[in-house]
Amino acid sequence: MSDPLNQYLITIRWRDIIDILVVAYIIYRIILLIKGTRAVQMAAGLAVIIVVYFAAKSLELMTLHWLLGTVLSSLFLLIVIVFQDDIRRVLIQMGQSPFLKTQVKNFQAIEELSKATTTLAENKTGAIMVLERSVGLGDYINSGVILDANITKDLLCTIFYKGTPLHDGAVIVQNGRIAAGGCVLPLTSNPDISRKLGTRHRAAIGITEQTDTVAVIVSEETGGISVAIAGKITRDIDTGTLRRILHNTFAPEDAETPWWRRIL
Repeated sequence: MSDPLNQYLITIRWRDIIDILVVAYIIYRIILLIKGTRAVQMAAGLAVIIVVYFAAKSLELMTLHWLLGTVLSSLFLLIVIVFQDDIRRVLIQMGQSPFLKTQVKNFQAIEELSKATTTLAENKTGAIMVLERSVGLGDYINSGVILDANITKDLLCTIFYKGTPLHDGAVIVQNGRIAAGGCVLPLTSNPDISRKLGTRHRAAIGITEQTDTVAVIVSEETGGISVAIAGKITRDIDTGTLRRILHNTFAPEDAETPWWRRIL
């Protein structure tokens, strides 16, 4: 049993290993890009069609097999049409420096969010802003109004202005942009949470219990600023502390981090 395996291993060249690693890395990056987006559901739909195609062949359902075969014969064109927005985003990212882009985008987003938080706190305008990290928030984004807008102080203050349609919901920040407003978040079920905390604070704790997001909350009653991470909330912080927390959380890894981890 081991002889064929040994012969196979002997025939493997170093180029084959590099080839496999490159393909695996490309697949890994594609998964990261589509995670938390509608592309996941579309990819699952295509996978179902392919499975049904082979099942129809095995069961000799000739009409269904022919119909799906006709569709799949133009699979490459179908993929380009279905995933055109995602392909465009990938090509744009390939033409830019990813580390510099991420650093600048995160810095600008944090600064605008901090400025907006200061203004909201001064005016005692209630707000909750959720910043996505590695866990996708697609389901929560779809519960609100899709905005896909640059983060600016004026836009955030307008969204949470009393009387506007979106002011009671949460704003979700994804990839340095405002993905949606008026989003519905899950409330925490932790019985140890103080009864003094309102719905916004409980929603912030709830979303950070279920995901690795960071939630920034402004109290409508006191104007106090709070931050929730990993189901824990830190209350009554100033803007400087908020900036430090956000920069420490979203800052790119430093030069001492191994090169292979910075690439991944």
